[in-house]
Amino acid sequence: MLTQAPKGTKDILPQDSANWQFIEQCMRDLCALGGYREIRTPVFEHTELFLRGVGDTTDVVQKEMYTFDDKGGRSITLKPEGTAGAVRAFLEAHLESEPLPCKMYYISTPVFRYEKPQSGRLREHHQLGIEVFGAKDASCDAEGIKLALDQLKACGIEGLKLAINSIGCPECRKVYNERLKEFLRPLLPNLCSTCNDRFERNPMRILDCKVPEDQLLVADAPSVLDCLCEDCQTHFDRLQAYLSALGIDFVIDPRIVRGLDYYSRTVFEIITETENGPLTVCGGGRYDGLIEQLGGPATPGFGFGMGVERILMLQQAQGYQREQCPIYDLFIATMGDEARIYGLELADALRKQGVHCDIDHAARSLKAQFKCANKMNAPKVAVIAGDELAKGIIKLRDMAASEERELTREQLIEQSKEWIKE
Repeated sequence: MLTQAPKGTKDILPQDSANWQFIEQCMRDLCALGGYREIRTPVFEHTELFLRGVGDTTDVVQKEMYTFDDKGGRSITLKPEGTAGAVRAFLEAHLESEPLPCKMYYISTPVFRYEKPQSGRLREHHQLGIEVFGAKDASCDAEGIKLALDQLKACGIEGLKLAINSIGCPECRKVYNERLKEFLRPLLPNLCSTCNDRFERNPMRILDCKVPEDQLLVADAPSVLDCLCEDCQTHFDRLQAYLSALGIDFVIDPRIVRGLDYYSRTVFEIITETENGPLTVCGGGRYDGLIEQLGGPATPGFGFGMGVERILMLQQAQGYQREQCPIYDLFIATMGDEARIYGLELADALRKQGVHCDIDHAARSLKAQFKCANKMNAPKVAVIAGDELAKGIIKLRDMAASEERELTREQLIEQSKEWIKE
């Protein structure tokens, strides 16, 4: 057990980290273009934040949270999603007093769910996401959805389909909930215990039940779109107009309700096909009442989240290959203590020029050092040995061409500037 990671967790090894950094850099670049700034919130929060924010009828709160009492007797929860913590930070720092909208993003934030580990979803996984506070128009929703699609496309994910829905505001949901309960009541004896528990508190969540038999039973449930008030209908119509203006294809799916209670009006999912069927790679929507629910002023909100592990899994499944750069531009092979001192100083000088390089720290033979450089795909090897060191000469070998030439230290550093340009 000492040398085995806990169930549902996974190491990010050095040979894998470049793929993570690529995904993260895509997100940083896209968010910067739209004026989003990074936020980092604590890994754990007071449990009450998630009870009030996420909702006590959700699977996340009822079954999946990592909750414990700290040494002071306070109930603490490892964060199961990113939005509630961002809202708490927004309120605590009084960012509502700054120019709105406040546009934030987070990268590879750890999220914890106590559930059966599955493909692309571990007990500790990592999410990319955005949160926008103070933008009420559907143009914000369309911009956020476009950003999510652009991020996935930049990561090489293909076959993306956008599905949207509106679940209305609290007022039109009251009308819909009554109509839905009327439909569901005769079905309760055949629905699972979780659905029966949700019936009075949040009947819409029954539509999100993952039990296949229950999904069949509620297939003919009334649509929330038939109950939208005038303002919610206008907002949904404008969202569709904005998406069309951006050239984004979409389908309307009245079954999308999302798994968290704070959503209102716009909800969406981005889906791709896999060998195991459709897979949701991103989901989100609007949460206009959440900030007020957590004690702040009435402030509209919008956001989305997507899992990094799921993106990596899809990249592999779809055969996406990103060009891999060598770890080093140059490897410095040395023979003897004096040569190693000279090589260490040379490596420092080259790094100041931006050259990725290293020397042998294991005091191996010259042959072993060349083998090491070859395994690391270093395109060039600089050799510093006895006779050459005495003459102030460095032998530079081009590994691909198997060509070798002699240079002075100054010539090598000067030529390294050209490598950087290339």
